[in-house]
Amino acid sequence: MHNNSDNKPLTYAPWEKSFDKIVTPFEEFIHHETTSGLLLMGCAVLALIMANSAYAETYLHLIHTPIGFSMGSIVLEKSLQHWINDGLMALFFFVVGLEIKREVLVGELSDPRQATLPIAAAIGGMVVPALLYYGLNEGDAAIGWGIPMATDIAFAVGILVLLGKRVPAALMTFLVALAIVDDLGAVIVIALFYTEQITWGALVVAGGLLVLLVIFNRAGIRAPLPYFIVGLLLWLAMLKSGVHATLAGVLTALTIPAWTKYDTHRFSEHVRELIDRFDANYREGKSIIENDAQRSILQTLENGVHKVESPLQRLEHSMHLPVAFIIIPLFAFANAGIPIDFSSLGSTLAHPVTLSVMLGLIVGKFIGIAGVSGLMLKSGLGQLPAGTSFSQLCGVSLLAGIGFTMSIFIAELAFTGQTENLLMAKTGILVASLLAGISGYLWLRMCKSPTQ
Repeated sequence: MHNNSDNKPLTYAPWEKSFDKIVTPFEEFIHHETTSGLLLMGCAVLALIMANSAYAETYLHLIHTPIGFSMGSIVLEKSLQHWINDGLMALFFFVVGLEIKREVLVGELSDPRQATLPIAAAIGGMVVPALLYYGLNEGDAAIGWGIPMATDIAFAVGILVLLGKRVPAALMTFLVALAIVDDLGAVIVIALFYTEQITWGALVVAGGLLVLLVIFNRAGIRAPLPYFIVGLLLWLAMLKSGVHATLAGVLTALTIPAWTKYDTHRFSEHVRELIDRFDANYREGKSIIENDAQRSILQTLENGVHKVESPLQRLEHSMHLPVAFIIIPLFAFANAGIPIDFSSLGSTLAHPVTLSVMLGLIVGKFIGIAGVSGLMLKSGLGQLPAGTSFSQLCGVSLLAGIGFTMSIFIAELAFTGQTENLLMAKTGILVASLLAGISGYLWLRMCKSPTQ
């Protein structure tokens, strides 16, 4: 509410009402992930429709359109699909890196007592599906063992939100922590096992650029531009090295400073002083653009807010929207368009790659997460999140079988040049994610919390 010179209260205009609502960073994160999940689903369905309609050739022509540029001796030319998968997805991995760093420093993974259960559950949810897949395949197909390890946080969180008050907030926190550990595991697997032939010269350059980013951090550089410039060079070096270029996003994110320039007490005093000056400079009938004094005070407030926020916090907030609402939906559109031959659907689902991906995501994830969680609770090494039951954890174990984004990403890496296996893997991912989402939703809907 505003105050005029006569101290008469003025009501908020309709567009100002949201200013009065305080939203925690976690609530904002959940909101973005939920909306992103719906948009992701829409783009995946659109891709499937186009790939199985009269527009199939148009769709394939679009995603395989070559786009390139040259700078001196450096020439880069890739299809639109590759630019999305290798280029734009680096920004997705940048946000993943920011989320991992935040969780480890101040989130659920910062408290060893709270972190033990989701970390152990996530490891179980990665190891069991990978072993299950590997045991069912041999030869070239066996390289896809990393596909069923991943969990799509946007879809999984979106389904939990649909359940509303039927699930406690602590269960949402557990799922997010588990999915972030899952993402970290996927990053490590991509770096170690899905890497092309190494070009050591380029890798040495990448190592030098990473050291430079660490020096930026230690020197107290807070402006994002130097990190983005060196991060782009790191992406180019890793692209040439054979290590998947998207990992440059994670490495750059881990060097972003997490400390603030102002302490909160100093900031609070400064804000109170500026607000008093802002009120003192109020002029009846003048908008803020006509009031030089108030406009200067607002700019000073904005500068102060940037200094009291950590660069990590500010970048995670600003980058999450474009990644969640543009990059991930584009990735879904470019990669989910698989042709479905309904006359041979039975043999497709029975294919070793399709079947093992489905079993890994649905059965493997459930056994890995629920089984390890049960062992941790029984041994006393872990504790249930407040207000939750083990049955609800089992429901989350089913939702973790939604492996859409990261699973498709790993499939593209694993089956480069193996068109049939890639098609089978994507089919398994889509079917398994659908079944995991439906079964997890129904399970949790029937569950009762310990307080009921």
